[in-house]
Amino acid sequence: MKRAVITGIGHAVPPRILSNADLERMVATSDEWITQRTGIRERHVLSEGENCIDLCIESSQKAIASAGIAPESIDLVIVATVSADRVFPSTACVLQHALGIPGAGAYDLGAACAGFIFSVGTAAAMIESGQCNTILVVGVDVLSRFIDYTDRSTCVLFGDGAGAVIMQAMENTDRGVIGTVYRSDGGGADFIAVEAGGSRHPMTNEGSCNFNPHIVMAGSETYRFAVNAMGDACLSVIEKTGVNVEDIDLFVPHQANLRIIRSAQQRLGLPDDKVFVNVEKYGNTSAGSIPLALSEAVEQGRLKQGMNVLTVGFGAGLTWGANLIKW
Repeated sequence: MKRAVITGIGHAVPPRILSNADLERMVATSDEWITQRTGIRERHVLSEGENCIDLCIESSQKAIASAGIAPESIDLVIVATVSADRVFPSTACVLQHALGIPGAGAYDLGAACAGFIFSVGTAAAMIESGQCNTILVVGVDVLSRFIDYTDRSTCVLFGDGAGAVIMQAMENTDRGVIGTVYRSDGGGADFIAVEAGGSRHPMTNEGSCNFNPHIVMAGSETYRFAVNAMGDACLSVIEKTGVNVEDIDLFVPHQANLRIIRSAQQRLGLPDDKVFVNVEKYGNTSAGSIPLALSEAVEQGRLKQGMNVLTVGFGAGLTWGANLIKW
């Protein structure tokens, strides 16, 4: 049986840092308030002239170099994002051309903060079925472009970032994606949303000015959903794969809120040394969150070949899910 093994990884964030102190000068908030409620101290955001595709290219080039492969060996490019530079064409197609990958298929996957989870599961199925041998998966979002910096309930949460992995077919190995669970509930579609900009309220329509082009979020409802979804997805993929909680070497959750992360950690009964957290440096980078954290975990020597790593994400849609991977 072919297994989908992650053989390369890389990440990218914009150079500009927006700290809590910076936000104190922009909106009625404080470093203490933000830190206590979210665990976030700073986030990286795009500057003028920087775009989503730039983060895609940088993180992908690092992943390709890490895997030691030629770009032309890639069969498929999947970009998980809800903040592409344009409505169409897909970011994946632009990335495929920029990287010089002739003939490879390319498409975007929109599952918000759970996008990387869904994309890894999809790529693994493609490889295990024999349709592809090598796939580039990128998780990227630049939600600073959709933030109202007078809304203190959302502007403190989000940053920009990307992470990329190379997934390759291997035989006679126990490494690879062990299992994935996917979940969604469109009944919560209005909990996290951008009203304007789609085909329902296009920016070309004069009436669209009455609809919000920024991220709106029902904070308390989203928090309750996230606390339950994180734990449920983790336990579901553990049950599905038959792996014991004690066998998990590292837990890398979506970096949205430290209190949500700690709640999932407590539900799983994992010690601090088995949980990777970098939310204080980047905030919520949506689909970029998990691959960015995985990449940093590898850089820091906390994630090594042969380890069992559990990832979980939740986001707009509502969407949530988890991957269990032997690294």
